[in-house]
This record gives sequence, structure tokens and C-alpha cells, in this order.
Amino acid sequence: MSNSTFLLLAIVVAVLSGCGGGTMPVRPGDDSARTVVTGSAGGASAQNASGQLERCDKSLGTLAVFEDQNQRWYWQLTNEYKLTSTVPLIRLMVQQSNCFVVVDRGRGMQQMQQERSLGQSGELRGGSNMGKGQMVAADYTLTPTITFSQKDAGGVGAALGGFSRGLGVLGGILGGLKFSEASTTLMLTDNRSGVQLAAAEGAASKTDFNLWGGLFGGSAGGGLGGYTNTPEGKVLAGAFADAYNQLVQAVRNYKAQEVEGGLGTGGALGVQGGSTPASQKLDAGKNQPAQQPKKTSKDKK
Repeated sequence: MSNSTFLLLAIVVAVLSGCGGGTMPVRPGDDSARTVVTGSAGGASAQNASGQLERCDKSLGTLAVFEDQNQRWYWQLTNEYKLTSTVPLIRLMVQQSNCFVVVDRGRGMQQMQQERSLGQSGELRGGSNMGKGQMVAADYTLTPTITFSQKDAGGVGAALGGFSRGLGVLGGILGGLKFSEASTTLMLTDNRSGVQLAAAEGAASKTDFNLWGGLFGGSAGGGLGGYTNTPEGKVLAGAFADAYNQLVQAVRNYKAQEVEGGLGTGGALGVQGGSTPASQKLDAGKNQPAQQPKKTSKDKK
């Protein structure tokens, strides 16, 4: 047995002895279990937030997060990767940044409607003050999308797994090496006009070294999986944090787009026979009579 193989086996024995000899203690606040989006938020204050998250001195408006659960990426998120909605993660990140005030348009909204129904039916105490006209409008909507997510984008695990018989334990360990990658987008829309105000893409990757993987399963020799088994959720959190940081930087330098004649009045590109100002301007230019050339002194003779 080579020295390198012996060293790897010694590491495996050490890890197994630490995990199998009884119940491992629960460690609240364990940093190894955190994502890049961590901590808490209360109003404009944030506690234990990531130092990598962009922050604003003042809020730019109210914001709701809308997640299109009919998209293919959502099915992949919840079925293949066994993750839940992205909305709580994004809302925590937004409130910690203080760039927008978050308003609830999800499950909390359903509970709000139920309380109002109870008030209208007379079931609530007097003075509960659940009347109309108290909800805050959402100035903007933030829409998340996962544009790419793959468990083994590098393909290293599959490539080295084929050599596990020849490499023994070392091949099995290397066969568990994966590269988790994710690319996400965030779209910011003005709710009154429907105009897209900003868009940003973010990406993250994490080497996932599975020490437990194949040693105890399947054929000879194989891996041991779980030594530094990083959930895909942490990668997606990093990708959304990256996208949000870039979106915040974009809105800090925001300059409204302008169209001659105003937004939604037809645009600056006219068509023949059209009714928009640009089209009428185009037709008017074509209907003008051609200018006659000026006569010279020779023409007068």
C-alpha cells in the first residue's frame, strides 16, 4: 500500500470514529450549515448579515417578490434538488440590504385576507382595526429565475468513477468530486407602468468533495460520500446574492430610459400608413413635393 493511500485511509478512519461512536451534538449557529445569505433582519436593521451583501443608506421603494412556479426551473428546483421556494431567501436578502421595503404577496397575504374575512363576519373583537385602506402598495416586483443548475457540471466525478477499480480507495474518493454550479437572474419591474427597470445575472460554483460516495455501495473499491457534501441550495443562494448585488449596483446608477414622444405612444420607429407620431412624421416627409432647382442667370437667358 502506498503512503498516499495509507494517509487517505487514516483520514477516513478518523472521520468515521468521530461520526459513528454515538449521537453527534447539535450545534446551533454552526457556520458550516450557513449559506451566503444568513442572519436576520428587523426593519432597516440587519444582524449577522453577510459582509458581501450590498446595502443602501435609504430604501428606494416597496417591493414584492414573485416566483413563477409554472416554469421548468421551479420543477427542477423542487423535484430534482429537493429545495423549497426561493422567495424567503430573496426576501431576507432584500430586507437586510435596506434597498427596498418588502411587502408580502405570498402565503402571508392569504392569512391577511383571512383576518379581514373574520373581521367582516364580526368574529373579531371590537377595535381590531382590520378595515380597508391599510395595505401598502408594491412599487416594484422582483422576479427570480434559475437559468442554469447542474450537479456535476465539470463531469469529473463521472470521468474518474470509471477508474475506481484500478485506483482502489483513491479512485473512489476522487470519483466523488463534483462541481455544483448555478446561474440566476433577477428582474425588477415597475408595477404602475410595467416597465422593466433593472435586470441582473449572478453565478456561483462550489467544489463538492464527496468522501463517502462509493466505498460502501456498489462494486469494489469505490468512494465514501459526504466528507464536504455541500447542498446545491448553498450554491443557489450564492448565485442569487451575486445577482442581487449586481442589481443593487445597477439601480444606484439608475438613469431612466427616454423615448421621443413619451413611453408607449408608438416609439421612434415609424411605419408607412401608421397612426403613431413617428409614422405620421414619416408619411409627411414622403408626401412633401420635391423642391424645384433654383434658376441660374444662364437659365434666364
